[in-house]
Amino acid sequence: MPRIQDLLDGDLIIEDLQATDKAGVIREFAAFLKSRGKVRDEDELYDIIMQRESTTTGIGDGIAIPHGRMKDLAGVVVAFGRSRKGVDFHSIDGKPARLFFLFITPESRPEDHLAVLRRLARITRNPVLREQLLRSTDRREMQKLILDEDDKYSHCR
Repeated sequence: MPRIQDLLDGDLIIEDLQATDKAGVIREFAAFLKSRGKVRDEDELYDIIMQRESTTTGIGDGIAIPHGRMKDLAGVVVAFGRSRKGVDFHSIDGKPARLFFLFITPESRPEDHLAVLRRLARITRNPVLREQLLRSTDRREMQKLILDEDDKYSHCR
């Protein structure tokens, strides 16, 4: 399983999500990933992620990790976004989500899906990282913060 370092480049970071609700966040990510050539069909991606959202991916502490599996996807795609205002994502702690990691994996590789989810859940536990991401001034800085945190767990699967 590749590390987040191998998956998240600066072109897949949205510094300031504009959406004000859960569906809007997913729609914004879907359009963004299509514009970056990562998915062919943004409506399909939206539908896949929203199906998963019947149970929330808002894990608390201002973090949401919407995810899904797609057919005909070349490899794992991880994107990050930040909402300055916060979005009601029906998080388990009832607080708005402000930091989002959306990822999709090929349908044929469920082991990658679980590994990426575990890894993202692990790195987002760090309250210092969460605060730094909220204060960060640009996407390159955000990328560096995320990758440095991921590197701490390079020995983990």
